[in-house]
Amino acid sequence: MLINKEVHLNSDSKIPVSTYFGSMTFDQKAMRAKLPKEEFTALQDTIKAGKKITGEIAGVVAHGMKEWAMEKGATHYTHWFQPMTGSTAEKHDAFLSIDRDGTPIERFSGEQLIQGEPDASSFPSGGMRTTFEARGYTAWDPSSPAFLMKGGKDLTLCIPTVFISYHGEALDAKTPLLRSMEAVSKSAIRLLEILGVTGVSRVKTFAGCEQEYFLIDKKFYSERPDLVMCGRTLLGALPPKGQQLEDHYFGSIPDRVLEFMQDVEHELYLLGIPAKTRHNEVAPHQFEIAPIFEEANIAVDHNLLVMEVMRKIADKKGFALLLAEKPFAGINGSGKHNNWSIGTDTGINLLDPGDTPEKNVHFLVFLVAVLNGVYKRADVLRMSIASMGNDHRLGANEAPPAVVTVFLGELLERVLDAIESGKVDLKTEKQVLNLGLSQVPVVNKDYTDRNRTSPFAFTGNKFEFRAVGSSQAASVPNMVLNTLMAEAVDEIADAILAKIKAGKERDVAILETLREQITATKPIRYQGDNYAEALQQAARERGLPNLKNTPQSLRVLLKKDVQDMFIKYGVLSADETNSRLHIRLERYIKGIDIEARTLQLMLKTFVIPDVSEYQGELGNSFNNLLSAADAIGLSGQALSSQAGNLKLLAESFSTLIEMTAELDEAVEKIESFATEFEKADYCADELLPLMSKVRVVADSLEQIVDRSRWQLPTYSEMLFQH
Repeated sequence: MLINKEVHLNSDSKIPVSTYFGSMTFDQKAMRAKLPKEEFTALQDTIKAGKKITGEIAGVVAHGMKEWAMEKGATHYTHWFQPMTGSTAEKHDAFLSIDRDGTPIERFSGEQLIQGEPDASSFPSGGMRTTFEARGYTAWDPSSPAFLMKGGKDLTLCIPTVFISYHGEALDAKTPLLRSMEAVSKSAIRLLEILGVTGVSRVKTFAGCEQEYFLIDKKFYSERPDLVMCGRTLLGALPPKGQQLEDHYFGSIPDRVLEFMQDVEHELYLLGIPAKTRHNEVAPHQFEIAPIFEEANIAVDHNLLVMEVMRKIADKKGFALLLAEKPFAGINGSGKHNNWSIGTDTGINLLDPGDTPEKNVHFLVFLVAVLNGVYKRADVLRMSIASMGNDHRLGANEAPPAVVTVFLGELLERVLDAIESGKVDLKTEKQVLNLGLSQVPVVNKDYTDRNRTSPFAFTGNKFEFRAVGSSQAASVPNMVLNTLMAEAVDEIADAILAKIKAGKERDVAILETLREQITATKPIRYQGDNYAEALQQAARERGLPNLKNTPQSLRVLLKKDVQDMFIKYGVLSADETNSRLHIRLERYIKGIDIEARTLQLMLKTFVIPDVSEYQGELGNSFNNLLSAADAIGLSGQALSSQAGNLKLLAESFSTLIEMTAELDEAVEKIESFATEFEKADYCADELLPLMSKVRVVADSLEQIVDRSRWQLPTYSEMLFQH
């Protein structure tokens, strides 16, 4: 747990959050206190404008950062980075050094701040590095503030960094994200200048990750090998009550859970993470935490910390935190709704429609650019959120389907249709809802309704990418969003310039380009129920990609035009793109292999022994009944009914044993395939369906066997016992 040694706040504290918010981060307040004015200004220029920082200034910053950290109680520092494992990594070094004369001294140099050297061979590289090519570098990212993390008894100074190989290839998730932010900024500034907007030196993308999660009692978690090994249940029958009554959503938060949430928020506030919302989600024992939005790279860093802080505090509170996308079959899954927007350093939100969206040229142009990017690169966007866990979630229990569409809402649909037809005579005004109750004030009405079934919905002044999986790092989806946006913005800018060069007035060129783009991107706009079969039919008719699983989605990275896009905008080289393809394929194959072997273990050491024991007891009981039947005058019909019950159990049990043997053969068959894609396709098309069939039989037996003979904690216990 993270604890500020200066201000430890207990649950009864009345100290306002604003007085300690960010006290464990080396933020502007700490920098101003610890750095000379010249170095402070230079560092701010680096953070705000992306200017390079000199080694001399870095040395001063390092000294100030060390003094600040040690005053708080830190003894070590680490370069905190995001390797391609989907998580974070760190190697701790002590400030302690020994001088030439043997005197112990705390030292932290500019060079140590700027650069570190973890072992690059031990992290996934997708073929860019071999085992003996071990050298890699972490490099300081000044745009994300350093922070203090408590582990054990002491604090560690954590310095957000990128992670690159000896030859400069990106070995992490952050480097491509930062590159994509630079790319979209450059393209957007160019388009804004064409639109007549000057004075913008940087365009920023923002993100806010709404994090859904489950909490279950730790004792149940430790008794379920599937949760421990895989993060999700591989067996388990649905309880009589699940989420049918919709009584958990936004309901009163149980005290034990609320105490967990309060402790999490306190630690996040110390880290300068603006947690804003907490509530019950749809499924029993499912919850959500949502932040105030920040620049995309900081939002991603903070979301990774949110997951880490929640995991630590859950453990201390006797909970297990489940971040898997589908921990319980037949129950609502968990996502990480990624709210994305774009704006200028002068304060313009380029996706804010204002009071009259039909007259807001900047908004319309950038809105249409989003439509263009998502339409052209829907398959890449789908690839960005593909994972073994998300495959179970997409299209099931309130998760959007694998088809990527955009929801705009009735008003914006009318605005775009009017522009396309050339009859822009509609007038939009701020709308209100008057309930006709004297004691209730009028309610402001948004320009768009909410479409919870849409994977990519406009929600007022941003887009909500709802398909991101709960366990995923948000860096890849945001990197893809930024890159496809840079490409789309450039295409619109080129089209406008071409018309101006052909002799058309700028306003005419802009309007004509808007009309062309609105017409071209119409297939991606879908206002209906994305859960319904009608969406699947619409996808076929409109030619929208419908990539059902991870292997299908990852093949997108083989397409030349996709690789060319990443190369053109300097986000990923061809080698870096291929490395990510291989890493994600390997993770998919290994993940399913782990799940299949865990299922084997559970069947052989839990389910089969439990059913066998119960069947034996039932058989003995029936034999005893047969012996006493004549003496007690039991009819043949009564005996037949009880024999039928025993027969049903025995037949299902025999089927399970046979299917377990089939599963054994299927698991070993994975290694018989030559290529990664062959293995992945086999896992998706053959192994996972077989595992599902085995589960159906095992779950039916769970509902027959005496509960006292069933070792595994059930869904009823895990989801309804706090």
